[in-house]
Amino acid sequence: MTGALSVFLVEDEALIRMMMADMVEELGHRVVAEADNVQDASAFAMTAQYDLAILDINLMGLYVDPVADLIERRGKPFVFATGYGPELLPSLLRRRPILRKPISIDQLKAMIDSLFPGSPTAPKSGSASRPLG
Repeated sequence: MTGALSVFLVEDEALIRMMMADMVEELGHRVVAEADNVQDASAFAMTAQYDLAILDINLMGLYVDPVADLIERRGKPFVFATGYGPELLPSLLRRRPILRKPISIDQLKAMIDSLFPGSPTAPKSGSASRPLG
């Protein structure tokens, strides 16, 4: 895979979503859709054009698994971003990669590199390895 990835972010905490979007862009990719609730995320999951989705598990008290199911049906890769452990995921989704909060740009880069070998995810010069939480 060459070129920038398009990323779909699902996170109900606005500050965390903004910081995550900044990290995605700092790694040379672009955020093409964002959602903070299951309803909007479900619509984007089926209609947006993206290479990778990053999903918070708990959106305003609702689990994100319906959104994950839609993304899986499209055959798109996704990862969970959460402070929770895999034991809280539906059993069919436990095999999915998890970014544990607080997320650092290095962790995000490593996850993208593992899912898309050869993708250009070099942080821009001067970027710090700041945690996201």
